[in-house]
Amino acid sequence: MRILVVEDEQKVARALQEGLQDEGFSVVLAFSGEDAFFRIHTEDFDVIVLDLMLPGRDGFEVLSAVRQRGVKTPVLLLTARDTLEDRDRGWRQGADDYLAKPFAFDELVSRIRILLRRGHSTDGPRLGIADLDMNLVTRRVTRAGRMIDLTAREFAVLEYFLRRQGQLVRRDSLASDVWNETMRGTPLNNVIDVHIARLRRKIDSDGSGKLIHTVRGMGFMISDRAATEST
Repeated sequence: MRILVVEDEQKVARALQEGLQDEGFSVVLAFSGEDAFFRIHTEDFDVIVLDLMLPGRDGFEVLSAVRQRGVKTPVLLLTARDTLEDRDRGWRQGADDYLAKPFAFDELVSRIRILLRRGHSTDGPRLGIADLDMNLVTRRVTRAGRMIDLTAREFAVLEYFLRRQGQLVRRDSLASDVWNETMRGTPLNNVIDVHIARLRRKIDSDGSGKLIHTVRGMGFMISDRAATEST
């Protein structure tokens, strides 16, 4: 499988190239948006790993331009700007997945393999667990076929949980990554708890089984295993 890695920091790009080649991939590097745009239109790739912060034409511009020209190659965005606005912009412009820096190399490989298995989906990138489905482009969430109406913040919290299935999610993480607050106090704790309570009512209230669990004194977890419920 042939991968294009677009990263302007050459040491990072070379390290990714070496690691991915060790995993059996053929890797081509591009160090600017212009170089990436040229290569995408003159060569064939199975996956594009695209950094957003590029000199000249940035990753958003590259992504938008190649999608407008009908290129359907799966694109995994890499960025240090892990904000809800950036993620939404990436999904709207045709990204297939999104990985925030710093990241574990094994996580990158796992995401690439998923994209290779799935290919480009015209329905948009999706997350899910059990009978819960989330479309990241249309922002449509269903459970067992039932539409679930979520606010923007509830959607962000649920996306955060789904990307960390089976993992403990602490309030500190939600405060910094979803609310973009570095200082967490009692008022914000209460806001977080209210949003999760509302999300639970919408997701888990129809008798389909609990997915959002509280781990006493530690945080929350999304899982389809009832044994994780601690409260």
